[in-house]
Amino acid sequence: MYCHIFLWEQAHHDFDLSTGNNKINGATEGQTGDGQHNRDYVLRSPQRTRSYLPGKTPRNTDSEALDITVCVDFDPALGMMTGIPPITPMMPGLGIVPPPIPPDMPVVKEIIHCKSCTLFPPNPNLPPPATRERPPGCKTVFVGGLPENGTEQIIVEVFEQCGEIIAIRKSKKNFCHIRFAEEYMVDKALYLSGYRIRLGSSTDKKDTGRLHVDFAQARDDLYEWECKQRMLAREERHRRRMEEERLRPPSPPPVVHYSDHECSIVAEKLKDDSKFSEAVQTLLTWIERGEVNRRSANNFYSMIQSANSHVRRLVNEKAAHEKDMEEAKEKFKQALSGILIQFEQIVAVYHSASKQKAWDHFTKAQRKNISVWCKQAEEIRNIHNDELMGIRREEEMEMSDDEIEETTETKETEESALVSQAEALKEENDSLRWQLDAYRNEVELLKQEQGKAHKEDDPNKEQQLKLLQQALQGMQQHLLKVQEEYKKKEAELEKLKDDKLQVEKMLENLKEKESCASRLCASNQDSEYPLEKTMNSSPIKSEREALLVGIISTFLHVHPFGASIEYICSYLHRLDNKICTSDVECLMGRLQHTFKQEMTGVGASLEKRWKFCGFEGLKLT
Repeated sequence: MYCHIFLWEQAHHDFDLSTGNNKINGATEGQTGDGQHNRDYVLRSPQRTRSYLPGKTPRNTDSEALDITVCVDFDPALGMMTGIPPITPMMPGLGIVPPPIPPDMPVVKEIIHCKSCTLFPPNPNLPPPATRERPPGCKTVFVGGLPENGTEQIIVEVFEQCGEIIAIRKSKKNFCHIRFAEEYMVDKALYLSGYRIRLGSSTDKKDTGRLHVDFAQARDDLYEWECKQRMLAREERHRRRMEEERLRPPSPPPVVHYSDHECSIVAEKLKDDSKFSEAVQTLLTWIERGEVNRRSANNFYSMIQSANSHVRRLVNEKAAHEKDMEEAKEKFKQALSGILIQFEQIVAVYHSASKQKAWDHFTKAQRKNISVWCKQAEEIRNIHNDELMGIRREEEMEMSDDEIEETTETKETEESALVSQAEALKEENDSLRWQLDAYRNEVELLKQEQGKAHKEDDPNKEQQLKLLQQALQGMQQHLLKVQEEYKKKEAELEKLKDDKLQVEKMLENLKEKESCASRLCASNQDSEYPLEKTMNSSPIKSEREALLVGIISTFLHVHPFGASIEYICSYLHRLDNKICTSDVECLMGRLQHTFKQEMTGVGASLEKRWKFCGFEGLKLT
């Protein structure tokens, strides 16, 4: 299928392929021979089919042109009226930007005419030809299906439209490898895959073929791609390094060298609390550098003295912070206790509202809400109460720990002092032994020398021997004294160890007593529960029933021959209308030692009467 394409081209504008220069009727580009800008355009009507590749400027295959001169400056509205759209560089067919292709429609390829051959497009309804996975940095393509009579010149003629060709390696078996200058040129070459090629107008089988273009793997491409990746990695590292250096905080200024002037400045800074840390760092650096000498020793001593004066300030600051912490703890405890008091008041309100006097007047939903609120308030109160008790326990534990630490520290100091004294006595004892051995060796040497010289009458030697013997005796006596002192210290140390063991045993006994006391308290609490159970198991369950028992007893005491239950209830109804006959009869039936029921009369006059038997029941119980 052939399609005619009408292109707007610049009038008399030819492109010289050999020189690459643009010529307009023998004048320079953009000017005519008389120096005026030539802005006329010619509408060429091709008599043959003109085709192009995407991204390539269409070449005119027809030398004839229809000289219809149209001025570009004509009114665009007039063009729209006549059906001619305005000329824009984005128009399809100008070779600048290819027309957009809808995704659903198949790509319709066109016939490509070359000097020595013609390329016919494949069937658009067929699927696109398959390709292998693209190698990294691929610039080389495999071209198969070439005609047997195809030459390298024809291959260059066909594929030079895709871009600059660096190398061609042609094989004898109708395929070749083409290496382009850039990677995007490979995509243009893949566009030709599936085209049928025909050399000239021949229909011979050796002059025809079907092109198959695919990616090819080449070492040169991979090497260049790796070099490019390394270059990009270097650039990225350089960029990151520059970014890190930009974001890095500035380095601290260098410490100045020592001089008398700088020394006076640092001494003033040491007296200022705000500049103390900076001045101390400078002083430390100077001392480490070795700036202290005989001439500057006084200056450094004064600066160290100024630094020492800040110790008291730091101690005072620490004490102030500890005081603030204690005050904050006290405020927290007071606030927590106030909250607990308010919780107790709220819980008391809920309990008072739960009593029958007020509880009967609330609706069912109101009672449910009040009970839920009461449970929530009690839970929160218990949590806060446990927290407050925990704080108090911690304070008590801290106080007891401090006392125990003080006692243990005093004992440890005493023990350490005794141990140090014992070690000192051991060292002194060892040194005396060594001295004694040395004296003995000297005495033996002197005796040997005296025996050799055979000068027993020499008075000097006798005096020396006497002196040595006296010194030896003195050393022995001193050694005995030291040994006695060592034994005494060891005995004292053992006594202290025994005392320590006794104290530890006493502490363990106290802990056991505390645990026993807690168990006794728990058992006492458990023993109280049976009493409550017995109290709860009594026949009189409430104060109201006790009042009824007293009133009924008084009434029956006045009626010694008894009274019926109706008579008793009629008397009680005068006091309270809400009294039920069955409740009264049940109450009197439970108190068997206080009331008894008798049957009086015969036949129709048979009647049940209740009598008071409290005095008789007292004797029985």
